[in-house]
Amino acid sequence: MAEVSMCSSGSSTEPTPEEERVLIRDIALAAESNGKEGDTFYLITQRWWQHWIEYVNQDQPNNPNDASSVSEHCDSVGSSTLKKPAGIDNSDLISEAAPEESTTGTEIHDTLLEGRDYVLLPQEVWNQLHTWYGGGPTLARKVISSGISQTELAVEVYPLRLQLIMMPKGDCSTIRISKKETIGDLHRRACQIFDLNVEQVFIWDFYGRRKHGLMIDMDRTLDDANIQMDQDILVEVLNNVDNTVSGGLSASKGSSRSYSTDLPQSQTPARESDNTYGVSGVSTRGSSGGLTGLLNLGNTCFMNSAIQCLVHTPEFAKYFREDYHQEINWKNPLGMVGELALAFGELLRKLWAPGRMPVAPRPFKAKLARFAPQFSGYNQHDSQELLAFLLDGLHEDLNRVKDKPYVKSRDADGRPDEEVADEYWANHIARNDSIIVDVCQGQYKSTLVCPVCNKVSVTFDPFMYLSLPLQSTITRTMTVTVFACDGNALPTAFTVTVPKQGRCRDLIQALSNACSLKPSEKLLLVEVHHNTVQRFLEDPLVSLSTIKDDDHLAAYRIPKLLKNTKYLQFILRRREQGASSNQTASGWKSFGAPLVSAISCDDVITRGDVQAMVRRMLSPFQRTQSPGSADVSDSSISAAASEHCNDSGSGKACPGSNNMENNDVDSTKATTFEELQLQLVDESNVCIDLVDGEHKSIKISSSSTSTIVYIDWSQKLLESYDTHCIENLSEVFKYGHVAKKARNEPLSLYTCLEAFLREEPLVPEDMWFCPQCKERRQASKKLDLWRLPEVLVIHLKRFSYSRSMKHKLETFVNFPIHDFDLTNYIANKNNSQRQLYELYALTNHYGGMGSGHYTAHIKLLDENRWYNFDDSHISQINEEDVKSAAAYVLFYRRVRTEDASVSNGVPSSAGVDNIHLQK
Repeated sequence: MAEVSMCSSGSSTEPTPEEERVLIRDIALAAESNGKEGDTFYLITQRWWQHWIEYVNQDQPNNPNDASSVSEHCDSVGSSTLKKPAGIDNSDLISEAAPEESTTGTEIHDTLLEGRDYVLLPQEVWNQLHTWYGGGPTLARKVISSGISQTELAVEVYPLRLQLIMMPKGDCSTIRISKKETIGDLHRRACQIFDLNVEQVFIWDFYGRRKHGLMIDMDRTLDDANIQMDQDILVEVLNNVDNTVSGGLSASKGSSRSYSTDLPQSQTPARESDNTYGVSGVSTRGSSGGLTGLLNLGNTCFMNSAIQCLVHTPEFAKYFREDYHQEINWKNPLGMVGELALAFGELLRKLWAPGRMPVAPRPFKAKLARFAPQFSGYNQHDSQELLAFLLDGLHEDLNRVKDKPYVKSRDADGRPDEEVADEYWANHIARNDSIIVDVCQGQYKSTLVCPVCNKVSVTFDPFMYLSLPLQSTITRTMTVTVFACDGNALPTAFTVTVPKQGRCRDLIQALSNACSLKPSEKLLLVEVHHNTVQRFLEDPLVSLSTIKDDDHLAAYRIPKLLKNTKYLQFILRRREQGASSNQTASGWKSFGAPLVSAISCDDVITRGDVQAMVRRMLSPFQRTQSPGSADVSDSSISAAASEHCNDSGSGKACPGSNNMENNDVDSTKATTFEELQLQLVDESNVCIDLVDGEHKSIKISSSSTSTIVYIDWSQKLLESYDTHCIENLSEVFKYGHVAKKARNEPLSLYTCLEAFLREEPLVPEDMWFCPQCKERRQASKKLDLWRLPEVLVIHLKRFSYSRSMKHKLETFVNFPIHDFDLTNYIANKNNSQRQLYELYALTNHYGGMGSGHYTAHIKLLDENRWYNFDDSHISQINEEDVKSAAAYVLFYRRVRTEDASVSNGVPSSAGVDNIHLQK
């Protein structure tokens, strides 16, 4: 796209705010659709960006959409007249505290938050803004693959900061390097910095100032090598005399050694003492335990909120403040050699110590990153994903079963549920037994039914938390405009409900039912953009997640029996003076939605055939009277025509278009159609006039799905047709109306639970192998709660994922604080105990995925008061303020009734292998 240069003040070619907005939006949309690993993004201060957004949107009407991306920001709400921003000034992002020996270049503050302090711009957007405004400094960052599967793309805002320590001299240097760089890259950087020969140098993983391993796999990435932010790297120089590295170890040995290396006294890192966690001017209520905040180390609010909820779980608070070391399983291959449990226990004790300043959880974060590299660095993460890892990791570190026996669970085979459930539970606790499972472990019943042989399979599996779908995450509302290609009806917009993770075949089926599709017809689904077909959605397996809410879809009713089908795409054009962006050289500009007609390549299509198609498709749009001859509005004419056509139930042409005053209508069409200019675009991109020579055949493109035909309208002809319904194609989803409805009709937590427990067929990608049929079947699956834990953790599934995009649902869920009664949801009818729970903690998520923020609401049971934990800041809140649309993970405690004796009839003493229950 051509750039608009920044011109001197007063120049007539200087772009207007609207021109800047549109150009940046278009550049951003193009960049977002083509994002890949290795792309460059640029940090720009939020303060300057917000000024620019307000400047370019000052003349825009209100837009209800949540501007969560660069392109959406360009359509944000405007304000009153504003001055043009000065040059870009990123100085407030820059840290001046870089050490003297640093070679990292321009350093940014460690605690910046995306959306609060800065915005990430694609390279093309930054280049254009910098061309217009200048300034800086330039802060470029690369896109890397991230996540457990390495399939998600993320901008590495904070590359690894490593301290290189050269021995035996003791020289130090701090560098920045991407975690996707290799050990070989790090080796070369070290040699360059200290002016050493490559053959002289060996580098060690020196995490915690202890040698953990000689780094000799030069092709391995630093991420794979588990190198952490702010850790040390030991650079040892080869001793020329005895061919050993300094310290007396042979270079080929010692990779498994772990010992403290002698360092000059001045280089030994000072350990953070108990009183070094504070920040000047920030304090918490220190008179009672449990009201200590956690410092945000840089996008660590996701971790802080989850930790505070676990720390304030009474059973965990009691357990970790006592001597739990004897229960640590030092040899569990599934655990972290007790290190995660020790780090969590130490942090919990600090948080419960009275009269303390906020704690910096650096040691815990370092352990976490070492055993779960997906949480390393300073990017924002999902608080629930961290919570799942912590519960699993703490369980394995504290599993009282040192040698797990092999057990094989049997299918129910008609036995009583109680007998099968107890058998599964006994097998489960034989391998798993920890405080985590004592508190958080539950059991559910899973029933699968084969649709062919009706084989029923019943199993009883453990869960650590329930992931409940919100109503809107199960289904999705989509609006599509349906066109009749035979001229029998005006286009009609249909709103249907389809599975959220469904495919195009689900949408087509729903539309077919809604529009009463005839047996001889099928629907052609397309995406319309800029008055033309952007893509033909003919593949029924295309995921609906690829269709955005602000897209425009159309569906065309075409004959089902056509073979070797191609499509004629009729694009409407009219003359419009002063237009420049979409205008062709001939002065015609496209408008409205395209019309589509299906043809068979086996048939000979003449120019006269095309003219007849156009007459037929445009017939519903023709006004019965000229605009000035009667006092009838366009909308009433359209409504009457639509109603008349909808009354025709047969497969024949609508009476309104062919039989009503047939001679007069045909004669009118004959005279008006002559003014329609038809231009077919051939394979050489040459326009061919179709008005003359009716019997001449046309050539259909063999390489393209469709052939374009322009319909050029004169102003006089436009007055004879009502094209309003094709000029305003509905969006797939309108935010404003649904958001208002959601506020008026809050979703109940009970409704979410019922949706989770509802019987439904397995998705095709997760077919079940039926032991009776000996084949994979799309069985129906039903979940039931069997026994519930002391602490019930409920995850509200607010986030959905598609490709590299993440979307958040802002639905308000009305969850009970007191008397959360699950008695009627327990399938174990032999348990007469009431299942009552009370809320004591929850995490909240505010904002979008990229720029969101986590907090926690926690009730101190001793005080019977609620507090808001916002990183290091803690404040008391009222109980009515606990509920909000930001609620994400809920923590409930069992309420002991008078007749309660045991949990669900079976003492709670078990562990877990597979703790994640999601649906």
